[in-house]
Amino acid sequence: MAIPLLTYSPSAPNQRVAPLGARDDEAIIYSSDDLYSPTDVGNLINAAYRQIFFHAFKWDREVALESQLRNRQITVRDFIRGLLLSKTFIDSFYDKNSNYRFVEHCVEKVLGRRVYNQREKIAWSAIVMTKGVKGFVDDLLNSDEYIENFGENTVPYHRRRTLPSRAIGETPFNITSPRYDAYYRSQLGFPQTIWQEVVRNYRSYDKQPKTGDPALFLNMARSISPAPATPSRTSVYNIDIDKTVPYRSR
Repeated sequence: MAIPLLTYSPSAPNQRVAPLGARDDEAIIYSSDDLYSPTDVGNLINAAYRQIFFHAFKWDREVALESQLRNRQITVRDFIRGLLLSKTFIDSFYDKNSNYRFVEHCVEKVLGRRVYNQREKIAWSAIVMTKGVKGFVDDLLNSDEYIENFGENTVPYHRRRTLPSRAIGETPFNITSPRYDAYYRSQLGFPQTIWQEVVRNYRSYDKQPKTGDPALFLNMARSISPAPATPSRTSVYNIDIDKTVPYRSR
């Protein structure tokens, strides 16, 4: 039996949501309302993939959905719904996380902000539990917050209130919101420290030794262990002068 979304609210009337990625004044907004050329539509589609998947490889792309969007058969909101229900998203985010972590991912990607508090996570997790992933995605995309901020034709983006004179830059979104939660990262052996030496010893291509460079033979030279010559210890009293001194006959 499905239950309605539980009520939740910010912990303060003017709560500042922690940043997700780019600053508001640097966000590029993609909307199909003012797109006409195939290149512009392609940029919008790529922006949607970056927002939902963070990065889409060739085999992750939803070709049928892209074609429908290019032909104006579906809206941007329908395209976002298709990405959220795709096999790639389900395998990468739903199957690898708890309901709470999955809710965090979807709120960040679809509503463009972090969850307000634990109560909001519980409320949306209850929807996932009773309505399934499809019902949860539909409720999220049909929410007043989504409609008011993105409507039918705008790709969701990271939005938040900004403070002036920020001294340091933002942490990349893929680091602040990793795909796996702590449990799955520990199962996979993350973080893996074996890359530290590789990064520390990395040399750019122009500084790598070329063919014939003596540096390429250092390991071979170090592997050779020549033994020093042993000096002769024969006593001068034991030398047979008649046999050892060269003699030239007439």
